[in-house]
Amino acid sequence: MIPTGCPAAEPRAGAGPITILGAGIAGLVAAYELERLGYRVEVLEGSHRVGGRILTHRFGSDATGPLVEFGAMRVPSTHQHTLDYIAELGLSDRIRPFRSLFSEPRAYHATGRGYVRLDQAARILVEGFRADLPHGRYREETVLFGAWLTAMGNAIGPAGFRDRRFTVELLDAVDRIDLGPFVVGAGRDQIDLHGFFAGHPEVRAGCGGRLARFIDDVLSETSPELVRLEGGMDQLVRRLVSRVRSPIRLGCEVVGLDVRDRRVLVDLRIGDRVVTRSRSKVLCTLPFSVLRRLRLRNLSRTKVAAIRGMTYWSATKVAFHCREAFWGRDGISGGASFSGGRVRQTYYVPADGEPADGAVLLASYTLGEEADAFGRMPVVDRHEAVLRELSRMHPELLEPGMVLDAASMAWGQHWWSSGAAVSQWELDSATRSQERARAQSPENGLYFAGDHCSANPAWIDGAIQSAVDAVRRIHLDSRSRAAVPA
Repeated sequence: MIPTGCPAAEPRAGAGPITILGAGIAGLVAAYELERLGYRVEVLEGSHRVGGRILTHRFGSDATGPLVEFGAMRVPSTHQHTLDYIAELGLSDRIRPFRSLFSEPRAYHATGRGYVRLDQAARILVEGFRADLPHGRYREETVLFGAWLTAMGNAIGPAGFRDRRFTVELLDAVDRIDLGPFVVGAGRDQIDLHGFFAGHPEVRAGCGGRLARFIDDVLSETSPELVRLEGGMDQLVRRLVSRVRSPIRLGCEVVGLDVRDRRVLVDLRIGDRVVTRSRSKVLCTLPFSVLRRLRLRNLSRTKVAAIRGMTYWSATKVAFHCREAFWGRDGISGGASFSGGRVRQTYYVPADGEPADGAVLLASYTLGEEADAFGRMPVVDRHEAVLRELSRMHPELLEPGMVLDAASMAWGQHWWSSGAAVSQWELDSATRSQERARAQSPENGLYFAGDHCSANPAWIDGAIQSAVDAVRRIHLDSRSRAAVPA
């Protein structure tokens, strides 16, 4: 957050408010921070809701009904920007642990031999991993390490990144380290990967860019220190909206941007009309996947290339409102199963409300190709496909009256996002830094923010960080220009 000790520069005559495009978390944070610095602001949102990719869905007609997060659903404990905002907005007492994949011993894990309980999966995982290794080259603990890291990567990664064998250098490095302190589980057949990489950061640091990114994502997605907000992540959005005094106008779709020397012209579709607004400063928080279909004029070739070249991955979530949390009969108290197939990940959503209201199963969470396959289906067919496939792992779903309702969100096919987040799996750290610098660089009076402009794409923290950075830049530019005599 930005200290409020520095006053805003005096606005020049006719300058108008700073216009923010997009009412997702980046746009709302930017509006809040700019107001704290004394600026006049307006927020323009093309859709008819605020929040962007924070989207909490509640089943039933009651606002307190069982919920599922179709957008952002967790916060790593290291994401200080997000935690600071949670505290600033008075939500710290709502923080609860978030249990992810590999946190529930009795959850299921899909293997080539069918579904097995996670606490019984080691033998099959090790046998499969060992089959691709030179006979006798590595210690048993090293093979165990590789088997579990591969299993985690296969569970969370998009299709193109599954079953990639680790470089010999990584296994060789691990093989030289005493893994005894990190062998865990009742059968001593699991590896504490988080403890290992925390205790031996030199191993991760010695990996190539793509492998290091893979390890980072595995550790963040399966961290035991993830948290959530009881009552829904959209509480962040609602609290921010209540703090922003400036107008937030819905149904104002940006269709074109024209960057002039001292002005930015914003073409807006409002109903059946297209109008143009002229502003001295505009902050664009729209995803580049959306921005590139707009009519863009007088942007630099570097910026246009950055907008057109940024790759996004899709995500689709399908949720079932169930009569009861039937997975409790299986001894599953939370967390998630790796359901494999097209369904991929299944989360057992915590029931914060009354048991009589039922429970929610996030039946399928998919990325990339699988997400697009589901996303392109008619909604009813999508729900039926997930129900049919997941019932092989959870036959209780087919019990009469078990599934009360279904809902889903396909971000790749959503007009206002055209994707879930930036895909950087293929990029090394240097290329990621270059992409980020090109994304966040302003074009005269047109500034940029959003998780795609940050070091933490796909996370709330990245959106907040980029918004704060953009506000600082706008503030410094405003003060420096105000100091120059006209």
